[in-house]
Amino acid sequence: MDYLIIALQCIVAFSILNVWLLQYNKPTQWRGGNAKTIIEEFKVYGLPVWMCYVVGILKVGLAIGLLVSIWLTEIRQPAALGLAILLTGSILVHLKINDPLKKSFPAFLFLCLCLFIVFSS
Repeated sequence: MDYLIIALQCIVAFSILNVWLLQYNKPTQWRGGNAKTIIEEFKVYGLPVWMCYVVGILKVGLAIGLLVSIWLTEIRQPAALGLAILLTGSILVHLKINDPLKKSFPAFLFLCLCLFIVFSS
């Protein structure tokens, strides 16, 4: 079970880091509305630009925390729970603007993985 949890931590963490550090300025099929970048996406949601930076810092920090928790297991649950809360927010804003459910799928998948990590630890 330990290897499964570590694998899930890596999958979630590297996926979040990819979105926020490598793909932040690129269009994807998962962006809210017709947004092409993360900042445009936050505008589509009716959120201020500063919130994009706050959420980004939190998600990147918690993703790094998930990776660090491979060795410092006491931070695994808080990191996964923090990401789960932010991912719930992602799903809610997609629903708020009536995005197709498909656009919420990555957030929902990673929410489920984070909850699995939280409750398996």
